[in-house]
Amino acid sequence: MPELDTGNNAWILISAALVLLMTPGLALFYGGLSRASSVINMMMKCLVAIGLVSVVWVLVGESIAIGDGGGNPFFSMDVSSAFGLRYVTELGMVDGGVSAGAMSAFGMMFAIITVALIAGAVADRMKFTAWVVFSTAWVVLVYAPVAYWVWGGGWIEELGVLDFAGGTAVHANAGAAALGLALVVGRRIGWKDGNFAPHNLPLVVIGTGLLWFGWFGFNAGSAFVSDAIAGLALLNTQVATAAAILAWLLIDRIRGIKPSVLGACSGVIAGLVAITPAAGYVTPLGAIAIGAVAGILCPFAIGLKHKLGYDDSLDVVGLHMVAGIWGSIAVGLFAFGDVTGGTNGVFYGGEFSFLGYQTLAVLAVVAYSFVVALIIGLILKVTIGVRISEEEELAGIDAAQHGEAGYDLPVNGNTGTGLPETNADTAEKINA
Repeated sequence: MPELDTGNNAWILISAALVLLMTPGLALFYGGLSRASSVINMMMKCLVAIGLVSVVWVLVGESIAIGDGGGNPFFSMDVSSAFGLRYVTELGMVDGGVSAGAMSAFGMMFAIITVALIAGAVADRMKFTAWVVFSTAWVVLVYAPVAYWVWGGGWIEELGVLDFAGGTAVHANAGAAALGLALVVGRRIGWKDGNFAPHNLPLVVIGTGLLWFGWFGFNAGSAFVSDAIAGLALLNTQVATAAAILAWLLIDRIRGIKPSVLGACSGVIAGLVAITPAAGYVTPLGAIAIGAVAGILCPFAIGLKHKLGYDDSLDVVGLHMVAGIWGSIAVGLFAFGDVTGGTNGVFYGGEFSFLGYQTLAVLAVVAYSFVVALIIGLILKVTIGVRISEEEELAGIDAAQHGEAGYDLPVNGNTGTGLPETNADTAEKINA
């Protein structure tokens, strides 16, 4: 039996803590992007995901995600194999020098942030109770099975698909679910003509910083040991994100939008998402290219919601789904055999079949997550309802659903902000 490597075990413990920090960071990020009358609701949706998913992961989530599949390519055959995580009390259980408890905690934090990401698509209007039920059902029916497909020995892993830290399993997965749920919940009142600009950009910056910091645990921690690959993943995460910021600001400039904090923060998220599946598989030059392309694609992807008519409030689809898809496909282009164990992307002489499998895997996950999220949402819509009343939405969801307010200040009508027109408004007009 392998012995515990205290260095590697410490690295996973630290990484798990960093990944958990991402969810409060996301709460601040989403809260700042929302209207003043919605900030508490967005934070609550993120925070309750921590409570829900942590318990569900112990009860059944890990059993589905890494249970004994018995050769089944789609789901664990023995969903009780990790029920209650009883095996973590067998202190001698070590995998690659890392304790079972540390590995379970690390996987749990991934599940938490994936669920929380979805909340941004339904800001201002979704019932909190419906969100709680949706989150519980989705993590069991979608996230855990997809994690099994990608990392637990399922059909995607069997194809040789590479997803270092979750471009397919986390970001494209959450983005597709966000799209399905947003379609069920419907558009916000006055969405086409209203002012839905972020109410607190400093809060967005703080949230962005916490997400960026936590992402080093997300990506570098996915090496599972404190080795050279972890160092490469951390470096690639940084330079890809930097490239995405610059590319986003350049695109904004070309489109006649002044360089903005909102654009820079959006570029950060686009770059972080795109490099996630590739972080430990590409060179730094490849990482820069991946981040730059994400910074170019995502601003235009966000604009599609105006043309297609779906209200993705905080751009979960345009950032997480699109950048997640791009990053997963980019592995098939930029993978470098010296760090992948021999698998090269097309740009390094690899097979086009590998690129095809990368594309197939991420699109299959997107389709599955979208359909199941749509079905869960529709069931909730005809049972407990998914949307607050028109009166509650106009008055503000914070007061209606939580009896709290983010600020003891007057709100300017229905806009949630008394600020003059911003770059966000300009971008909305351009995209529309």
